[in-house]
Amino acid sequence: MIKRNLIRGPIAGLRLIRKALVFIFWGLPLLIVWHLPRRGLRALWRWLCAQGRLLRASPLAFYRMLGRRRDWIVAKVEYVHAESAKWRACWTAVKLPYTGLRAMGLNPQMAIGLLALGGTAGGGVVVNETLLAERSFSRGDSGVYTAPSDAPTAYYEGDNTLKIDLGTTPVGEITIQNVTVGTAYANSALPQGETSVVQVGGVSGVNTYLEVGHLIIDRWRCTNFEISDTEVHTLNIKGNASDGQSISPSPGVPRRRAIGGGNRAEAMKTSGGYYDQIKIQAPTSGTNGKVDVMTLSNLYTKGGLCKLSRIKADTIDILLNEIGAGNGFATKEFVVATTTVYAIFNNHDNVEVSISPP
Repeated sequence: MIKRNLIRGPIAGLRLIRKALVFIFWGLPLLIVWHLPRRGLRALWRWLCAQGRLLRASPLAFYRMLGRRRDWIVAKVEYVHAESAKWRACWTAVKLPYTGLRAMGLNPQMAIGLLALGGTAGGGVVVNETLLAERSFSRGDSGVYTAPSDAPTAYYEGDNTLKIDLGTTPVGEITIQNVTVGTAYANSALPQGETSVVQVGGVSGVNTYLEVGHLIIDRWRCTNFEISDTEVHTLNIKGNASDGQSISPSPGVPRRRAIGGGNRAEAMKTSGGYYDQIKIQAPTSGTNGKVDVMTLSNLYTKGGLCKLSRIKADTIDILLNEIGAGNGFATKEFVVATTTVYAIFNNHDNVEVSISPP
C-alpha cells in the first residue's frame, strides 16, 4: 500500500502539471480570443449608446463634450508645431555663420576656411577641424566623389572641381542644380589641360559609356554646348535659344532602357555652389556607369564647352537653355552632332537669336 501511494503521488502531480500546461498554451489563448473581442465590442456599444443618450437628452452638452475633445487634440498639435519651430530656429542660429558667408557670395570652400577652428594640412587633403566637420556632396563641397558615397575620396587644396566617378553600383538619382561653374565667378579658372567646363559621359580611351534612364538638361547658360557619340531612344530638344544652332542627330534603333540592379544606391543631390569644373564620368575600368535619373538644372557656366558624350539613354530632355558667345549665327554654339542617334526625336521652338557670352 505504501509503495502504491508513493507511485500514484508523482503521477498525479505530473498529470496536474500537464493539465496546467494545456490550459496555458491552449485554453488561455482561446479564452482571450473569445472573451476580449466580445468585451471590447460590448464596451464600444455601451459607449455609443451613452453618446446617443447624451445627444438625445442634451444636444448642447454633447456639443460641449465634442468641443473639449477637439480642443485637447488641437492643443497637442499646436504643442508639436511650437516645438518643431523652436528646433528649426535653433538649427538656423547654429548654421548662421556659414549661411551668412554664403549669402555674401563666398563659395562653400572659402566659407568653411574662414570658419575653420584649426589649421589645414599643407599640400594635401584639408583636415576636418571646421564648424561643419567633414565635407559632403549634399552640402555642395567640391572634391572627387565615388558614387554613391556622400563623402569625397579626395580633395586637394586649390582644386575646386566637383567630380563624380561612377562605380559598378547603379545609382538611383543624381541631381545638381543652381550652381555657377568655370570662370563665371571671380578668381576661377578651369583645371590645367581642361577645355570643358561641364563634362558628362563615358571615357573614350577605355570604351565606356554612361547609361542613363532619364537625363534632364535644363536652364543651362553656356558659351558652347555639344552632345555627340550618344544613343538615345527618345530625344526631346525644346525651347532652346542660341547664337547659332546645328541640330542634326541621326535616326537609328536605340533600345528602351531603365537602370535597375536590385541593391541600387541611393540618390546623390546637391544645390548651390561655385566650381571650377563639373565632371560626371563612367568608370575607367571598362564598366559602364549607370544612373536611372540624372537632373542637371540651372547651371551658369563660362570659360569652356558644356559637353555631353558617350551616353546611352532611354530619354534625354534638353530644355530652355541659352547658348551663345555673341559672334553671330555663322558659328554654331549649340551643336547636336550627327553621331547622336535617336529612335524618336521631338524638336520644337528652338531659335537662333543674338546672345552675348555669359
